[in-house]
Amino acid sequence: MEIETRTALVTGSAGFIGMHLCEALLNEGWTVVGVDSMNEYYDRALKEARHDRLSGYDRFTPVVGKVEDPGLLMDIFAQRGPEVVVHLAAQAGVRYSKENPRAYMEANLVGAFELLEAARAWPPKHTLMASTSSAYGANTEMPYKETMRADHQMSFYAATKKANEAMAHSHAHIYGIPITMFRFFTVYGPWGRPDMALFKFVEAILKGGLIDVHNHGDMERDFTFVDDLVRGIMLLVGEVPVMGESRGPEDSLSPVAPFRVVNIGNSSPVHLEDFIAAVEKALGRRAKRNPVDMQPGEMRKTYADTTLLERLTGYRPVTTVEEGVSRFVGWYRQHYRV
Repeated sequence: MEIETRTALVTGSAGFIGMHLCEALLNEGWTVVGVDSMNEYYDRALKEARHDRLSGYDRFTPVVGKVEDPGLLMDIFAQRGPEVVVHLAAQAGVRYSKENPRAYMEANLVGAFELLEAARAWPPKHTLMASTSSAYGANTEMPYKETMRADHQMSFYAATKKANEAMAHSHAHIYGIPITMFRFFTVYGPWGRPDMALFKFVEAILKGGLIDVHNHGDMERDFTFVDDLVRGIMLLVGEVPVMGESRGPEDSLSPVAPFRVVNIGNSSPVHLEDFIAAVEKALGRRAKRNPVDMQPGEMRKTYADTTLLERLTGYRPVTTVEEGVSRFVGWYRQHYRV
């Protein structure tokens, strides 16, 4: 797909997904403004390395600041007039939301408000905002479909992301701002976050330590390779929701706003023990397990129905866990020289 040189704003540009998305946009000819707070939630050096990678593009402009800071996004919108906005900046992590819920309130709720207000003042052609598979909460019917009710979130992190969906819908309805929310399903891959299972497993196994196996291994995740996720986002950029133009019974398009929710997942849940086996194979080493109980707020299983994504874009993620884990391990060994 050919795209004319246009300006995109990506928040969370030094994050795992943000860096990959910025790179994809830049490779397709976009001018990209990237905003990131570079906070200390995990190793800041990794975030700086991601931005350094993007600095090799002369069409990338980094901005260091918190999305929740009043006026920051408003000024960027006014000065740069982005045609497309992808809002990824957020305080992530289900478990950390038990320890520091205020960080989620500030970054996720106030940050989303600042973004929506900037979009109201300087409307882009399409605003895309990150949600999470955790929004499905206590639902037990599988696979998760965007048209399901999702009322019982099980962590404060999930609650803030579901609130973002409601906030975005209200702005889409009142001000006519076209908004797509996407729900991610356990994204992994090179440049991944140190607080996520794959990073922890690889680090521990290489050091001869124990890996924590939650719920004694009885968990399943719809692991989604980062390149597949980014491809889905890139294709959704051009699928601007229009009120009254539904794509069928699977479409989550609002009846009163140019707004929809889209799952981006692999649509193939993997048992935790099989995931660990893929890590062991990629490393050529056996893991030493430390079985632990499931933590409050965790979901035992996630499973995406990606019919709507395929209906809108013709695309469905294809990367197997074995391939994706191998690519992460290759990156980890190179980046950390181990």
